[in-house]
Amino acid sequence: MSAALARLTSHGTERRAAADEFRARHHGGVIGYVGADVPVEYLTAAGLLPLRLYGSPGTPSTDGDRFLGTGLDPAARSVLTRLIAGDFGPLDGIVVSRDCEASLRLFYALRELRRVDPALALPPVHLVDVLHLPHRTTTRYVRAKLRQLRATVETWAGRSIDDDALADAIGAHDRLRTLLTEVAALRRSHPARLTGSQALTVVAATTALPVDRATALLADLLAEADHLPGHEGVRVFLTGSPHDTGHVYTALEDSGLLVVGEDHDWGDLLSLRRTGAPTEAALAERYQYNGPTAPRASIRARAQHTRRAARECGAHALVAYARVRDEAPGWDYPAQREATGLPSVLLRRQPYGALGEEAAEELEGLAGLAGLARTVRPTGPRAHAEAAR
Repeated sequence: MSAALARLTSHGTERRAAADEFRARHHGGVIGYVGADVPVEYLTAAGLLPLRLYGSPGTPSTDGDRFLGTGLDPAARSVLTRLIAGDFGPLDGIVVSRDCEASLRLFYALRELRRVDPALALPPVHLVDVLHLPHRTTTRYVRAKLRQLRATVETWAGRSIDDDALADAIGAHDRLRTLLTEVAALRRSHPARLTGSQALTVVAATTALPVDRATALLADLLAEADHLPGHEGVRVFLTGSPHDTGHVYTALEDSGLLVVGEDHDWGDLLSLRRTGAPTEAALAERYQYNGPTAPRASIRARAQHTRRAARECGAHALVAYARVRDEAPGWDYPAQREATGLPSVLLRRQPYGALGEEAAEELEGLAGLAGLARTVRPTGPRAHAEAAR
């Protein structure tokens, strides 16, 4: 493994480490955030560290289940559990985007818990509501919401955000997105120079590191690209639920599949759109038109994007992964299947961060249809039972 990939993998696996280092150097200033609709440029411009919050598959989410109920996406319940447990260390604030119903309910729960139970020591929380309709009135609405966020961040930071600092932050994050796009191309090559799980972990690292440090490590990785080993397998494009950890990717690739692209906002969608001009108006449009994610975009827009992205990746097959309590991917799948024309499978009601017991047979059948049959091992209870034997 290259030195840069090893460092990025370490940061992507242990994301709190960068936040702890930042706290030690700056005596605080770490802001947790939920959702790719959060304009992290404001946090960077204020001298704060944006830390995207993530769950822990396989770990009981008792507190999250208690306050959010078990009818909600388990990823959101896991994030709330981790916040209550202090797993992310001391945070100076939390910004939640209204990117889906689970995020919105998480915001309300955090706000109310902070009000009624000060002993939990939860930080102040702010909701940013970015709409994605293609109208000028929508742009005005988003700009107003971004101005509200800017004022809140200034209060948390104890300083104002001047336009020059914001312009610098916009440029820095655009450079990061450009490099992420170049890194994503490494797994689209033949053979792939990164696996899907490696690429996802690299992206995760950039959501925890200061933007300048993340940019430097990505540049180092690209400089070492010629020395990365090649990877082969059934090239699949992954659609459906977002993945805030690499557990599912690892399970797929341990079985002989190779995830060469995806359309969720912990992967390629995170860096798809640039801001362009270093202005607040351009920033509002960047977030307004970002996507298309499953919870916020139309079925037609999702299908068109999946068709283009899967073709660019050279995918042999389409895998739609729908986590339990996440119904949106099931609505998108028929149109995506028709648009791509690829052998495909819809994995419904999958456990958070794992493949269900029946997924192995479905994926093995998909690999056969793609003309590259592989042995697919399940994860979860059946896999543990087989290992015990």
